[in-house]
Amino acid sequence: MSENRTTSGPRPAPSEGGGTTVVALDGEIDMLSVDALAQRLDALTAGPRPDLVLDLRPATFIDCSGLGVLCRARNRTLARRGRLRLVAESKSFARLLRLSGLGGVFEVHRKLP
Repeated sequence: MSENRTTSGPRPAPSEGGGTTVVALDGEIDMLSVDALAQRLDALTAGPRPDLVLDLRPATFIDCSGLGVLCRARNRTLARRGRLRLVAESKSFARLLRLSGLGGVFEVHRKLP
């Protein structure tokens, strides 16, 4: 598995280690950035059995539109019998998931699996 960090938006890392793709999301994931992110995640979840890890540790902000894109990626992944994991250390992100009713919906890790 490899990791890719960027400040110009999410970019997929080359697939390695069994086909897992790791995408580090920098900056704000909000209504201004979700269209481009949704297109990228749609491409990454288009094939059969996608294995995707979204590293949210570099993200500084996630609003409800960002959560919507994460839910869409999760639904597309599950529909194709794949796996989506989130990496987040932030207590505020865990709280956001809990308050939005998404606390048990995502597979969340504190470190890259």
